[in-house]
Formats: sequence, structure tokens, C-alpha cells
Amino acid sequence: MDIDEKIKEWNNLYTSWIAKRKERKQKFVTPSGIEVKPLYTPLDLKGNYVDKIGFPGMYPFTRGIYPNMYRGRIWTIRQYAGFGSAEDTNLRFRKLLEAGQTGLSMAFDLPTQLGLDPDQELAFTEVGVVGVSMFHWKEMDLVMNQIPMDKVTTSMTINATAMELMSMYIATAESRGIDKKVLDGTVQNDILKEYIARKNFIYPPEPSLRYAIDLIEYSYKNIPKWHPISISGYHIREAGADAILEVAFTLADGIEYVRKTLERGINVDDFAPTLSFFFAGYTNIFEEVAKFRAARRMWAKIMKEWFNAKKPDSMTLKFHTQTGGAELTAQQPEINIIRTTLQALAAVLGGTQSLHVNSYDEALALPSEKAAKIAIRVQQIIAYESGATETVDPLAGSYYIEWLTDEIEERAWKVIDNIEKMGGMLKAIEKGYPQAEIAESSYRLQKMIEEGDIIKVGVNFAYEPDWIGTTEIFRVNPAVRERVITRLKQYRENRDNIKWKDSLEKLRKAAEGNDNLFPYVLDAIKAGATLGEISSVLREVWGEYKEPIIF
Repeated sequence: MDIDEKIKEWNNLYTSWIAKRKERKQKFVTPSGIEVKPLYTPLDLKGNYVDKIGFPGMYPFTRGIYPNMYRGRIWTIRQYAGFGSAEDTNLRFRKLLEAGQTGLSMAFDLPTQLGLDPDQELAFTEVGVVGVSMFHWKEMDLVMNQIPMDKVTTSMTINATAMELMSMYIATAESRGIDKKVLDGTVQNDILKEYIARKNFIYPPEPSLRYAIDLIEYSYKNIPKWHPISISGYHIREAGADAILEVAFTLADGIEYVRKTLERGINVDDFAPTLSFFFAGYTNIFEEVAKFRAARRMWAKIMKEWFNAKKPDSMTLKFHTQTGGAELTAQQPEINIIRTTLQALAAVLGGTQSLHVNSYDEALALPSEKAAKIAIRVQQIIAYESGATETVDPLAGSYYIEWLTDEIEERAWKVIDNIEKMGGMLKAIEKGYPQAEIAESSYRLQKMIEEGDIIKVGVNFAYEPDWIGTTEIFRVNPAVRERVITRLKQYRENRDNIKWKDSLEKLRKAAEGNDNLFPYVLDAIKAGATLGEISSVLREVWGEYKEPIIF
């Protein structure tokens, strides 16, 4: 009996079976709305194995970017952290490193992200609240106290002021006699996703793109181990996009950055290997694994066929994953440990290079020290006890996984095609296309939860009302604000005012012209300029962006 006849026989069995034993739902769908059949077979697979799936470390990199993946070494264990003053964050970093974290991931408060010094009126209530206050390079020196900057990798989640923070990191390293050429890490620097989803922009899109590309250009020439951009789908997903939109919008942003960098006359193989990506890891394991595999394959094709990249390293999609914050619940917060474990496992099975696991209490407040340590233990158990790291891409060949990888890829290409027809991502943003698609996706997902099509344990299933007060809540010390403002005043009093004013004037002229801004920002930082002062100069030259209301 051939497979077609066997499938027909099984379909008859299935139909008669469910006639007597009804299924629990009328339709099974992934969170992205992809309908899931009861069974997948070889007939669901498309294309040639070598062309579509291939081998790890080889084009199209569906199965991973390295030949041996985690058999060589496991992913970088990161915990996103930062709060209060520089001393507070330094203490948390050192405790996380002691617990087994292998890379730093630094969070900054909203004033830092928006180019405001802590003594500015708009900054007052937000100093140190959702990240560390970082306004002068000596604050970075305090954050990195007793941490070997030439040995640790550091990821900084910063965008509109990425150049200032990168300059502070360099100034700190050089003050310790460390050459910037040995620094290793990532700065997010993805301004397009701010207009799409997160909204922490300062300047209009055109100069903001110039700022981002200046950082990419300077970095590949002067800080060769550094990843000057982390093209972020994470915030797009957290804003309500499904997995398909997350892949499509992230890669479309990447396409825009590559095009803008190529306009500088830079060879694609010179800078493409330094590009990195950032995705969310959500709870539906199979959709997430398929998403990562599809994104890797699509980016390889984009770089090879669209941009004529020659180096294999230029075609590899290197990515960090953070588990889904929007999927955590304030209700019964301890069960978030189970959610984040599944999300982290999906990222590992999908081939991530770096991973942050959200702490179980993050739906309530900044992570407590206990919760952050448990999040590290989640990664360690997956790495050393689960067996997921023993072989490369262990889910490859699953009929369901391969079909779902193809399905996500096909749907994501359609979205990218729409963006290309609009003239690229910048034009699409101006037309409000990604914003509208995310809003629609968010509405659809919330409707599925409210109608019970998607189960959220503790919310619309197994709800328990008496959870309040059972979880330790971490709070930032309100005395932080006065401490950092006092130091800010001291920094201003002790700097060389002539060098400081001269550096800001040179920055102004560079912003008015076409020179790469990075050397001017770095010189201003070394001359004692603060984040807010540098941003003020750029605000005066470029203006501030006010998002249009799009109907």
C-alpha cells in the first residue's frame, strides 16, 4: 500500500473516531492564526532537502549558523538588568555573573533612552526606574566596576542615544588601558522599530537613520568584534505582532539598514557579518522554532540574492532571544517559570546565539534578585539536563516543523513584498502600514484569548483570585535620583569648560554636514559632555519627531 492510500485509510479512521469522541475545539490554530491539521506526512513537505533544509553551518542555514552549534559551546547566557544608580546595577551584574551569567545585558532608564539628563524636568519621575541612569561616561565606569571589559560581552538596549552610550563604553575601557578593538558585544541601535512599535525615538526618521548607519560604519572600521546594531523583532512582537509579522518586519528593517549602509560605498561583506538580530521567544514551541528557522533561511537568501554577499558569514542571521514578557501574567506569577522555560527551550531548539529568560515576577515589577537567579537556572537546566544541546537542530525532519517553517516563510515573504512595493520600510512606516498591521494582530490575539480560543492559565482558565501579596516585589530606592543628580552636578563643575564647549560646537557642525558623527560624539563624551547636552545639540539641528496621527 502506498502512502496516498495509507493516508486515505487514516482519514477514514480519524473521521469515524471523532464522530464518537468529539475534539475539544472546532479549529486548532497557532497564535499567528495558522490552522493546524491533525496530522502531517511526507506529502506536506515542499522542495528538495539540500536546497530547503540543508546542513548546519551551510547555506541556507535553516538548521543553524554553525556546524556543531551547542556541541561546541552553549549560547551566551544573558539576563537583562539595570535599575537605579550605577552602583545598584553593578551589584546586580556581579551577582548574576556569580550565578552563571556569561554576558551582560544592560537596561537604561527612560530619560537615558530619550536623551535627557536626570536633572531635566521631564526626567524627574523616571530616573533609574526601568533601567540604570546613564548620563556621563564615569557612570558607565561605575557600572563596570570590577568587571573585565576585555573579557565579558556586553549588550546595551539603547537606540536613539546608542552612539552616546557606545562612546561612554569606549571611554571607560580606554581609561583602563583597554583598546576598543578588543571590545565585544552589541548595541541595539535599531531606530526603525521605535517608529513601528516602541516609540522611544527623538529625531525625525531620516537623520535618525543617518545616526544609526554612522554607528555601523564607525564600528566595523574601528571596533571589529562589536555588533553595531541588533535589528529587533522582539519589541514588534511585544507590541502585538504575530510570529509572521515579527519575522517580516524585522527582516524588512534589516533590508533598509543594509541598503542605507551600501549607499556609503561600503562593500556588503565588510559590514554584513557584524549585523545581529533580536527576536522574542513565545510559548507555542513549534511555531517559535519554525519562526527562527524560517527567518534564518530568508535572511540568507536576502543577503545572497538581493545584495550579492559572497562570504557565508554575511548570510548568517545571528540572533539574541528574550522570552515573551507580554505572555507573563500577574495572576499566579510563579507559573511564569513554566512559561519562560518553554519559551527558552523554543529559542534553543530554534538555534539562538544568546538568550535572556524573563524573571517570573516581571509582570509585577523589576525582577527581584531571587527571580533573576531562577531565570539563569532555567537556562542552565536546558543547557545541561534537557538533552536539547546534544545534537544540532533536533526537530529538523519533523513533518510538522518543516511544513510550519515553509508556511511562516511564505506568509512573511508576502508581507515583505508589500513593503517593497511601498518603497521600503521607511516609506511603509510613513504610511502607517506596519503600525496598522500590528494593531490588527494585537486585536485578533486579544479576541482569541477573550473568546477562549487561546487558553491563558490563571487568566481565562484555572483562575485563582487570591494571588495578591504572595510574591516579593522589588522596588527602586527613591533616593537614587538625588544621588545621581549630585554626581551630575560634580561632573559639570570639574570638567574643562573650554574643551567641553569646543567639542559640542564641532558636533553641531558635523550634524549640519555629512561627516560621520561618531568621532565627534566620542570626543564630546571624553570632554565631559553629558548625554542630555549631546542630545540637545542634535535636537537643535535635526528637530524632534512628532508622530502623525494615521487613520
